[in-house]
Amino acid sequence: MTAFALDDPHDRGSGLPRPGNVLRAAADSIPPSSLVLLGIFSVQLGAGFAKELFATLPPSAVVFLRIASGALLMGAFVRPRLKGLAWRDWAVGIAFGVTLAVMNLSFYEALSRLPMGIAVAIEFLGPLGVAVAASRRRIDLLWVGLAAAGVVLLAPWGESATVSWAGIGFAMVAGVCWAAYILLSAAAGQRFPGTSGLTFAMIVSAVVIAPVGVTTGGADLLQPELVLIGLGVGLLSSVIPYSLELQALRRMPKQVFGILMSMEPAAAAMIGVLLLGEILHVQQWAAIVCIVAASLGSTRRSKK
Repeated sequence: MTAFALDDPHDRGSGLPRPGNVLRAAADSIPPSSLVLLGIFSVQLGAGFAKELFATLPPSAVVFLRIASGALLMGAFVRPRLKGLAWRDWAVGIAFGVTLAVMNLSFYEALSRLPMGIAVAIEFLGPLGVAVAASRRRIDLLWVGLAAAGVVLLAPWGESATVSWAGIGFAMVAGVCWAAYILLSAAAGQRFPGTSGLTFAMIVSAVVIAPVGVTTGGADLLQPELVLIGLGVGLLSSVIPYSLELQALRRMPKQVFGILMSMEPAAAAMIGVLLLGEILHVQQWAAIVCIVAASLGSTRRSKK
């Protein structure tokens, strides 16, 4: 993931410190590992608040609120320059945005059917697959087997199962999109300056998801309290974590960053318990541990 700049390089004030510089100075005083963990919990807290909205709005409408608010907030700070882009640049940016839309829609549909920890654990198979595919070490077969064991433990076998197959399917689609997101994010970083590629993708994503979100949300989307909550979800799920992750990546090795990010399924499960009262069974916790361990192992593959 990447973040966006919080201040305009063309802004030359009257000698007063700019907001972006103040925020960056504050972030520099916090250890980078703490920034990553704060970003992780921000994302999962945003997902928790979004899930609480499902009682009022369908997942597709909540996704629209999240993406639209994120696009507006990011667009206010980063204005992507579209002039002079080649058609391949447009293709990458649009594909990036469509992937972002499908990923979020699939994840929220999964979230409406599964506990948070389970949904995030299954979605995490996407980046795990990218990490393993980039490696040729035999030990990575162990991580694949461990992740597969986690999925088997999560699958709703038997008549008394409480986990939805549809939810698992949506989470897997979200995982595939997350894998594509990683690859397209790298491609966009080569074609767009700074973080303007991510902002462009967010705008495309908002346009793509708008017809579905507006149709399903209807007049409820105009309720001020829901709009405010949507803005909060956008801040927690996009703006804040992207900013924290960027600051952390500037000050720590990518390998350490990846190891810390592997904690995300466990953080999601904790937020699910504390915020939503989603109590998981021992077998489900074991499955999450398997997937987290597989992610940790694949992340450490480059260490020699």
